[in-house]
Amino acid sequence: MKLKLLLSVKATLICTIIFSVCGFNARAQEVIGLQKAVDLALDRNLTIKQAEFTAAVTNEDLKQSKYNQLPNLGVSPQGAFNFGRNIDPSTNQFSNQRILAVNGNFNSQVTLFQGGQLRNTVIQNKILLDADKTNVAKVKNDLILNVVTTYLLVLTNQDLVTAAQQQIDVSKIALDRAQKNFDVGNQTLADLSQAKAQLSTNELNYTNAENQLEQSLLTLKQYMEMDPGTDIKVERPDISKLNNVQTVYNAQEVVKTALAVNPDVLLAEQRQKAAAQGVKVAKGAYYPSIVLFGAAGSYFSDAKNVPFSRTFTGAFDTIGTVFNNGQRVITPVYQYAYKSNPFFRQLKDNFNQSLGVSLQIPIFNRFATRTAVRKAKLQNQNAEVTAQLARNNLSKIIYQAVWDLQAADKRYVSATQTYNANKDAFNIIQQRYTVGLVNSLDYNTSLTNLNKSQFDMIEAQYQVVFRSKVIDYYLGNPITL
Repeated sequence: MKLKLLLSVKATLICTIIFSVCGFNARAQEVIGLQKAVDLALDRNLTIKQAEFTAAVTNEDLKQSKYNQLPNLGVSPQGAFNFGRNIDPSTNQFSNQRILAVNGNFNSQVTLFQGGQLRNTVIQNKILLDADKTNVAKVKNDLILNVVTTYLLVLTNQDLVTAAQQQIDVSKIALDRAQKNFDVGNQTLADLSQAKAQLSTNELNYTNAENQLEQSLLTLKQYMEMDPGTDIKVERPDISKLNNVQTVYNAQEVVKTALAVNPDVLLAEQRQKAAAQGVKVAKGAYYPSIVLFGAAGSYFSDAKNVPFSRTFTGAFDTIGTVFNNGQRVITPVYQYAYKSNPFFRQLKDNFNQSLGVSLQIPIFNRFATRTAVRKAKLQNQNAEVTAQLARNNLSKIIYQAVWDLQAADKRYVSATQTYNANKDAFNIIQQRYTVGLVNSLDYNTSLTNLNKSQFDMIEAQYQVVFRSKVIDYYLGNPITL
């Protein structure tokens, strides 16, 4: 009884461990749908974060260019001990004593006119900020397109793996039949070898398909900034939606729409506008600048003394004589007692202010302004060429993309027809092979043709979807499956 109980406990424990491991593996495999893959890529991609940081820096430049139109304000307090022969700041007289001097000034100025440079710089930074925001959108759109195409590639490779496994199953059945026919003497050793070779070929195709699937999964993980060791399962979309794909487009209409929404063109045009604004900023240095300034300050010196009492000495000093009679004019002589003038009283008594306007007229600065203007014009011309080049490239790419979509659709139709024909031919040959009316060479040749046509059809189907999504990308449509 105890032995049975012990065995029951062990069996229960083993089952619990097995189910726990299975449950852990099931939880460990993450199911990734297309929308989730796109969201993860947008949230984690470092290139997007770099583009956003660049836009944030440009936004700070824009704020600063606006702040540059405001008055500035500064204060410069200073304290010093002066020894030996120096000038007393309170009297501007030479003194040969130690003096503690404290002074301070408030300064402020605002630029009233600077050739429009301040205003034009604000406009230029606004355009640059729009360009950086467009660049962020461009990086996101490019990433979405890459994720969708890689997702499609994973689906393609999954179908190829499934098709390859199906061909292996068929080859095993054919090999088993060939082995039995060889054993009873109905087929030769060459027929048996052909069946074995076909199985080996299909197993190699399966291995190649698996490798391609793993590579596409790794690429998808990299776009999502995911640990390569993470076990993921790609969720399959509704196949019926993949079959309903628009394949007929007017290239001129696509180009017309794309020129208005394509981030690459918008980015180049905005940078060209910023370069044109840069010419105005550079030309502003030719004009005079007018600055309104103001200042206020005060000072203190412990050498500044004031009398607080006086005592008559009993003596008189002659200060002059009367012109008519020569009588002396005298004044009493006093002895004064001095004390240091208080700190805050000196600050109040010595408080001074100033307000003025400064005009700076550029006459000759070693052609620095002329060089800056010429460089700005060249940069603007280069930006114009870059913008036109972006438009031309977009037109070429779209015409090529429309042609590629049409060609992919034709290839898919042909591949489907070829697959159906090979499938019908294989079914007939398989029936004839079963009753011994067809040799193994013809059978394996038909099976090989069926395998290849099935692979071609699967790849052609996803190529149509991929080419269609490329057109959606250039039209500015959401890229979904």
